[in-house]
Order: sequence, then C-alpha cells, then structure tokens
Amino acid sequence: MTPWKNGGGLTGEIAVHPPAATLEDFDWRISCAQVAAHGPFSRFPGIDRVLVILEGELALAVAGGPALVLTPESAPCAFPGDAAASAGPVAGTVHDLNVMTRRGRCAARVQRCLVKDRAKFSFTTATTVVLASANLVLHGPERPIKLGRMDALRIEGRLDCEFSSVVPGACFHRIEITHTARAG
Repeated sequence: MTPWKNGGGLTGEIAVHPPAATLEDFDWRISCAQVAAHGPFSRFPGIDRVLVILEGELALAVAGGPALVLTPESAPCAFPGDAAASAGPVAGTVHDLNVMTRRGRCAARVQRCLVKDRAKFSFTTATTVVLASANLVLHGPERPIKLGRMDALRIEGRLDCEFSSVVPGACFHRIEITHTARAG
C-alpha cells in the first residue's frame, strides 16, 4: 500500500509505467483505493484521471463541473488531475479504481465488460490491463488463466481470447493505455 500524495489514505498500486516509477515521474499508473471519509483529492499537475467505482457510492465534486454520485454502474469519470476535486462516500466505505496518465504522453480508456457465461474479446492496444470483479477464466492461445476477484492481468499487444464465468453478473474492467508521444 502506498500513502496518498495528500496523506489522506492508502492506495494499492496495480501497475505503473515505467516500472518502479514514483508518483512524480510515472507515464501511467493504475491503482485501487478505499475511501472511508470525505476529503480533497491529491492534485497531480499534468495528469489526467479516470475514476471508476467498484463498490459503494461516491459523491464527487470537481471544480468546473456538476456534483456527481458515482456507483459501480456509472460510466468511468474522467477529469484533470490538476483540478480541485473532493469526494466522500454516500454511505459506508467506497472501493475505487483510479487510472492516471501523463497528459501529452499517454491516454487511457476504461470500459466495464460484462461476462455472461462466455464472451469473446480482442485486445489490440499496446498495453491493456484487465481487472476482474469476480472469478473469471481467460481462454487464450495457451493455457487458461484463472483470475480471482481484484486480480489484474497485463496484456502487451494483440490478443484474441474468451472469458468465462459461472458467477452471474461477472465483469472486468478493461483499461487501455495508448502512448500519444514518446516519453523521455
């Protein structure tokens, strides 16, 4: 677990690029956090954020935009990391997914993908991270890969595969990272 930049909580890093990058020098970063109280977001100049609620309901206010209540069914919420933002749980603790990309170097697209019994998917972006919400199995060109709840899998390049699940309403979050300019 890593302390939030503003010291207000902890976040679990799922993936970062380049490897071993810090909060000051990453090109992209994917993490999950638990939000138990209302407070300000850490500011990240030059960073774009995408926020997805995995569990609970979050009241979010971002400067220049309307106040929102986000739930697991809400579309991913994108906003600039340098904007003043604050959030808090509507009731109970919120578990969220946070994707951050360095503006001008990378961009992220986050999509919730439902898996009813068995579903085919194609991954074509340079880097895709899959975060499972329930037990899933990825059937690819090699052996099946079992993913448990909150397991992540990083896919580099093209992959045609199928996901299967026996859990009703199972889904995964597909996080596609594209490089918009050469870093460095």
